[in-house]
Amino acid sequence: MKKLGILLILLSLLFPLPALFFVEEPRVFVVVFFLGIATGALLIKELQKTSYTLWIFASVAVALCYPALFTEWGSFKLKSLIVPLLQVIMFGMGTAMSFGDFAGVVRMPKAVFAGLGCQVTIMPVLGYVLAKSFGFPPEIAAGIILVGCAPSGLASNVMAYISGSNLALSVTLTAVATVLSPILTPSLMKVFAGEFIPIDFYAMMWSVTKIVILPIVGGLVFNHFFHGKVKGLDRAMPIVSMVGIAFIIVVITAAGRDHLMAIGPMLVVACLIHNCTGYGIGYGVCHALKLDEKSCRTIAFEVGMQNSGLASGIAVEMGRVATLGLAPSVFGPLMNITGSSLATWWRAKSPDGADGTKETAV
Repeated sequence: MKKLGILLILLSLLFPLPALFFVEEPRVFVVVFFLGIATGALLIKELQKTSYTLWIFASVAVALCYPALFTEWGSFKLKSLIVPLLQVIMFGMGTAMSFGDFAGVVRMPKAVFAGLGCQVTIMPVLGYVLAKSFGFPPEIAAGIILVGCAPSGLASNVMAYISGSNLALSVTLTAVATVLSPILTPSLMKVFAGEFIPIDFYAMMWSVTKIVILPIVGGLVFNHFFHGKVKGLDRAMPIVSMVGIAFIIVVITAAGRDHLMAIGPMLVVACLIHNCTGYGIGYGVCHALKLDEKSCRTIAFEVGMQNSGLASGIAVEMGRVATLGLAPSVFGPLMNITGSSLATWWRAKSPDGADGTKETAV
């Protein structure tokens, strides 16, 4: 299988070459290139961890080349599936949690409050600075801020686990930030994005509640009463979530294709700066507060990695998926690439103290 994967990647690298020689329809070569690379990576064990991200890129390539396939089927608009899919994903998130996840507030108060403080300040401020600095159109600029105002998501928990950081702290921060998001996200948007687009606080609060809170509460209740009783659910929900997120990104990409083609490279740069600077400042602030190394790494992930799915859902609810939704659709794949890279690097570097002894958790 590995040899087949390598062969497929090599052929994919060569296949687009005819597009350079008087080909009137080069889109098919672009699509085959990305699909071939993603399929090849899936067949090579060493590259399997990157295959999902590569499939996201392949799907985005298809959406950019053939947007009509992902905008509507007949009279049915595919963007109407985004919110229901997000609710299913959030329900799955709830089934993976328990009410005990909130107990970390009592066990690690300093780290939890430091993490929450970083989350509600660093990313919204960075989003505002980037929106003003890059001079994007108002709705696209507001989308960058929207990403910064969203809570962290499950991806940060995965990266905390991979890196060997404080997973309990990560889960607690995600849980608490998510529960507070119906108040925090619209409040932060009102403050930082109000000059770009009108913000209806109560409408956004209801959007966040129905997209995130109600499904997660349903998942928590389901997990409490039926944990282990529904065979295959634990294995099925991550797959459903990954497919759902990929579908959401593709639909938003297709809807905002014209805007993305016009400003795409600069939006990628802005999102990359937003993401990576969030890691750096979050880590630095926690070190200044004298938190242990594992907690510093954990909070860096919680700050830099946002719930871009929720941001996409809010954009749909506001009727601005083709503009406001672009930054979340770009930010999501990028944060998974940078997050997994940082997690792998940190995993190889011991979080022990300089004297070789384990640092004391906060």
